Amino acid sequence: MKILFWGTPAYAVASLDALVAAGHELVGVVSQPDRRRGRGKALMPSPVKARALELGIPVFTPERIRREPECQRQLADLGADVYVVVAFGQILPLEILQQPPLGCWNGHGSLLPRWRGAGPIQWSLLEGDATTGVGIMAMEEGLDTGPVLLERSLPIGLRENAYQLAQRLAELTGELLVQALPLIAAAGPGPEAERLQRLGVRVQREEGMTYARMLTKDDHQIDWNQSALSIHRKVMGLYPGATSNWQGKRLKVLVTEPLVQRLAAELSPEAAELAQRWGLPPGSTPDANAPSAGTVLEVVAGIGVVVASSGCPLLLREAQLEGKAAASGTQLLQQLQAQAGDRLG
Repeated sequence: MKILFWGTPAYAVASLDALVAAGHELVGVVSQPDRRRGRGKALMPSPVKARALELGIPVFTPERIRREPECQRQLADLGADVYVVVAFGQILPLEILQQPPLGCWNGHGSLLPRWRGAGPIQWSLLEGDATTGVGIMAMEEGLDTGPVLLERSLPIGLRENAYQLAQRLAELTGELLVQALPLIAAAGPGPEAERLQRLGVRVQREEGMTYARMLTKDDHQIDWNQSALSIHRKVMGLYPGATSNWQGKRLKVLVTEPLVQRLAAELSPEAAELAQRWGLPPGSTPDANAPSAGTVLEVVAGIGVVVASSGCPLLLREAQLEGKAAASGTQLLQQLQAQAGDRLG
């Protein structure tokens, strides 16, 4: 099949590679324009653009595709059979959606209608979802509202962060797209309603719909008055961006474990042991005289720092102190020089 691929971040590269490896003809790639990144603020191509250039595929980088009719005409002239979209970063206008004879199809990193929008991976972790997955969806003018052709779920591990989960979902997206394209080709062209009926797609219902809103700087700040599990979900979901303060300096919190006894089977052995000492038995209530949230309760040699929250404490295992490299274990303890009774936040 002749494919025009739309994608921007590293997440989408696995899908581009999977389509090429499957033998499809990539007639072009559409990606976001180069942006200034890094300390030097040099103009850098998106990961998808960089990979497409390595593969020798023509690249188009419209600033706003809906406002660029000339680019729209250029894309139509490529003669693609189908458009495949993975985390492109712009909403496609109807003029684009109607171009390919086999339709526009999106690889989306959630089980729709759960987490429509731009940040489904982060929000599935922030909200403590037990499972997530990938859906291959026929695109329409609404935001992630189209019918779903294929989907597959994945369990989310307690200690899995957004980067790790994104890697798994990215590979799965590529696999499902490769499975979906022969089905799309076999259904053939024609009126959209008839094509979708031949494919037997699942129409999304509005029940259970959630929206993955854009995250703000305030979302990244840790509130130690929250539960250990809520703080841990923030650290995992916003990796590597959850922040606190330590003795007047910013502290990026990178790896934590909630010392909750009922979660012992999902914790590391050392955290499970600490949970038996510090965690509250199921059904019990916190001691009113317990140290205030954010207080260092124990410094565990070679492992990390136990910090009070509301209820069970949290084990801080890896962090990056302002002006320092990320550190864990003994190195982290040397950087923080923490003692019981010190405060974070």
